[in-house]
Amino acid sequence: MTIKTLILGGTTEASALALAVQGDARFDPLLSYAGATRAPRPAPIPWRVGGFGGAAGLATFLRDGEFDALIDATHPFASQMKRHAVAAAQLTGIAFLAINRPAWTPQTGDNWAMVPNMQAACLAIGAEARRVLLTIGQKDLAAFRAAPQHAYLVRSVDPPAPESMPSNATSLPLRGPFRLEDELVLLTQNRIEVIVTKNSGGSATEPKLEAARRLGIRIVMVERPIPPDWQTTARDAGEALAWLHHLAATKRGA
Repeated sequence: MTIKTLILGGTTEASALALAVQGDARFDPLLSYAGATRAPRPAPIPWRVGGFGGAAGLATFLRDGEFDALIDATHPFASQMKRHAVAAAQLTGIAFLAINRPAWTPQTGDNWAMVPNMQAACLAIGAEARRVLLTIGQKDLAAFRAAPQHAYLVRSVDPPAPESMPSNATSLPLRGPFRLEDELVLLTQNRIEVIVTKNSGGSATEPKLEAARRLGIRIVMVERPIPPDWQTTARDAGEALAWLHHLAATKRGA
């Protein structure tokens, strides 16, 4: 018996899990991208792009597709999709797992300002003009239009829409993972004084934290939203794969 599994993805963990179940006869996986990135990387398993029409739409998709399991491997800041996943799991009674990667924590030598949202992040940069690296994605740039005195370097997978950019901003479209050596060069050549980032955790973009530590650059860190209440979580793709293996073994023994 195969375990038909929907993986809500777009993250490093989702990609790693897709690779791990590729070709495994125990599983029939489908990876779903939200569509936030214009050209997502092709997956090693069947994949789709787009939303579901809310929690009810996701529940209908799960029922119609006769899925056995749902894994939420979305970004830690994808709050709405996480709420929809939990609600859909409750509506369908499907086996459900959420991957909740550990958040970053400050280390010796770090200079972090922890803030609750983008408006607070903008204020935390300060009144004096600074050279700022924004690594927050495209959807949260508008808050920084309130501080046009700063020079912004906006790094995102896709170039942001021009109307969403703060004034005095330059777009740097790049896709991680990033190497420490490259981060050191980027920060030095652009004379960055402040980095604004989300506490997304994970290893793909973590080198910027080490680079900032070495160069004495201040980081404005936006705290994660509180996740919805769920019962079963995994820290990474390895733990999620172990959960799937256990589910497959349980189904076989039923």
